[in-house]
Amino acid sequence: MSAARTPQPVDAAENRRRWQAVGVGLVAAFMTLLDVSIVNVAVPSIDRALRASSSDLQWILSGYALTFGLALVPAGRFGDARGRRNTFVFGIALFTVTSALAGLATSPAWLVAARLLQGAAAGIVNPQVIGLIQQLFRGSERARPFGLLGATIGISTAVGPLLGGLLIAIGGEEHGWRWVFFVNVPVGILAVILGWRLLPSRPSGQRGWRQLDPVGVLLLGVGVVLVLLPLVQEQQWRTPWKWALIPAGLAVLVAFGLWERRYARRYQPLFDLRLFSLQSYTLGSIMALVYFAGFTAIFFIFTLFLQMGLGYSALVAGLAITPFALGSAAAAVLGGRIVNRIGRPLVAIGLLTVVVGLTATVVALHLAPDAPAPWVTAGPLLVAGIGSGLVIAPNQTITLSEVPVAQAGSGAGMLQTGQRIGAAAGIAAVGSLFFSSLADSRGNWTAAFERSLMLATGIIVLALISALIDILRTHNHRKRT
Repeated sequence: MSAARTPQPVDAAENRRRWQAVGVGLVAAFMTLLDVSIVNVAVPSIDRALRASSSDLQWILSGYALTFGLALVPAGRFGDARGRRNTFVFGIALFTVTSALAGLATSPAWLVAARLLQGAAAGIVNPQVIGLIQQLFRGSERARPFGLLGATIGISTAVGPLLGGLLIAIGGEEHGWRWVFFVNVPVGILAVILGWRLLPSRPSGQRGWRQLDPVGVLLLGVGVVLVLLPLVQEQQWRTPWKWALIPAGLAVLVAFGLWERRYARRYQPLFDLRLFSLQSYTLGSIMALVYFAGFTAIFFIFTLFLQMGLGYSALVAGLAITPFALGSAAAAVLGGRIVNRIGRPLVAIGLLTVVVGLTATVVALHLAPDAPAPWVTAGPLLVAGIGSGLVIAPNQTITLSEVPVAQAGSGAGMLQTGQRIGAAAGIAAVGSLFFSSLADSRGNWTAAFERSLMLATGIIVLALISALIDILRTHNHRKRT
């Protein structure tokens, strides 16, 4: 594995083209990641309009995440091998069409099918965005675009409920949920046109189908599905036998690793396992998995707490999360600019700030139980958002800093697959505690939220500990040398 090269100067016109391409990618990333959270506030409206069962609603929410995670690595490898522009444009076109189909749904089955395809399309797009940054920028230049990407991830996740609430308020309770999907259509059409015009074309030369490693695609896909299914269906599948799918999935992933090692002797594998020999990539991937387990679960339980527990509207619930989004956006841009000077300690500072903010949220609710929750939690969530902005973008920059451009798409896909698995596991664990606490406390929503939020905070503490271990190890290594 070769280290990142020193960036070479580029002229103004070339620099403008680079940033135009990245801008299109960030818009696409925002749109696809937004659909992870925007649908949460639309669930009551979908339930009334389509008379969906609880299983249908679970698949409308979780099916997107499942196929999203399933497509990431194969799509990243395909973009590496066949060119990122064509793959990006295809993914955005598919996402646009499936968004329209979701908005036109007349039955739960129709909407579930559209969401599954929409998630796969999102999984095709996202590795191309990160691979594009790796391709167009070198070394320390990558900090700024990765900072903007981190801001995009944080804002899209947090602002989803707010935008969903606004669209439902404008469109009405009966049909407002359809605009949650229709809003993607004009943006998607524009992204297809601009992506084809502004993204760099495919590399010269053709690569055979064997270069795309179809056996590796199958093994990874089966392994990811087996691991994710019991997590996304945790509330619906009551049998304890569902957890047997996780060790079965891990066994398939081990088989995937063995196959990739063998395949790499003659061809370019789906995922180059040598990336895990890079400490920056391995540790950063683990931290991302753990952080997203706590980070994503926060918005799931907070939306339930405000809407179902306290009776706030979807719009108010979305507004309550806005401080987190604003803090995350501002800090992510700053973090992208200074990560090269500070390194992993910046991520540790961000994780500590998130822990402080979430702990303060619990304390504030406990000390002022009768005050309006959106006002009480605004300050602490702003602090937590600032911390999150210092985690996602800097960690992504450090994690991918040594990944060669030829493996940028598949490396980014594996990183994001870990994030999706972490998010599903976190929602399953934190959500399970939330509902069990609600039952044990006989409907005390505040107590259930406080307990589950502390679990999410504890998960983030694990990511903080791993960052501190890396910092101490690096410090000791420097002292010895």
